[in-house]
Amino acid sequence: MKHLVGTLFIVSAPSGTGKTSLVNALVRDTNHLKLSISHTTRPARPKEIDGYNYHFIDEAKFKQMEMAGVFMESAKVFGNYYGTSQETVIKMLEDSHDVVLEIDWQGAQQVVKRMPDAVMIFILPPSIETLRERLENRDQDSPEVIDNRMEKAKAELKHHPMADFLVVNDDFEEALKGMKAIIKSNRLTTTKQQIINRRLLAKLVQ
Repeated sequence: MKHLVGTLFIVSAPSGTGKTSLVNALVRDTNHLKLSISHTTRPARPKEIDGYNYHFIDEAKFKQMEMAGVFMESAKVFGNYYGTSQETVIKMLEDSHDVVLEIDWQGAQQVVKRMPDAVMIFILPPSIETLRERLENRDQDSPEVIDNRMEKAKAELKHHPMADFLVVNDDFEEALKGMKAIIKSNRLTTTKQQIINRRLLAKLVQ
């Protein structure tokens, strides 16, 4: 793929680390950052909106889209399917936006194979105990489901070395500052600035 102004950022973390809240705040506070809305077969949770949080579709539709090559990545997580539209992501990058994907490590592996320039951020909990406490405080899942999520979280945490950056979500505002710094510094690299400020540089070095 040609050099683009926009960068694809992947945010991955076990359930309960607060990644969705961090990503939403990051997108809200960063003008050039867009969130890629994934497709999923899981039911919408209370207050979730179709087309805003996810594109909620049935399994038959998901499989049809998967067979048609629509997704740049797809994975089955807790019995539900998730996928990211490649066309949508590429269009936003070509329009000079940075794009953030909130996906699990399996999906991240698939994306990095297709787009090696993608930047991956892994969110860590401050402790295993805090992670369980956050899952329990959400009051969304049964104890059995929480136990399952904890086992999966411990397995997911072992994949943190694949990320380019690690952010510990102990204090929300500090974690958000760290993520903003990653986004901003990436846009200030020489490669990106040569594209963004090509006219200025042409005048300065003529």
